[in-house]
Amino acid sequence: MDLDSDRIDDVVLVLLLRGLHDGDRALKWFDWDAMSRLHTKGLIPNQIGSAKAVVVSTKGKATVEALLVTVFGRTG
Repeated sequence: MDLDSDRIDDVVLVLLLRGLHDGDRALKWFDWDAMSRLHTKGLIPNQIGSAKAVVVSTKGKATVEALLVTVFGRTG
């Protein structure tokens, strides 16, 4: 099956933001390829390292506002 990696990244970003703790930190337990793409897009810093959490950027937080409506918003 041909999967849309951009849509996967959108969902991963939304789930990261739903699990924020300590202000802007999220556990980095998602697929490494998706996390790497989010880093390339400037939505999270480089996730490589021993830390169990990643800081979500301001750009990442702003992106989620629109995604919550388009990906998870109810219609009708």
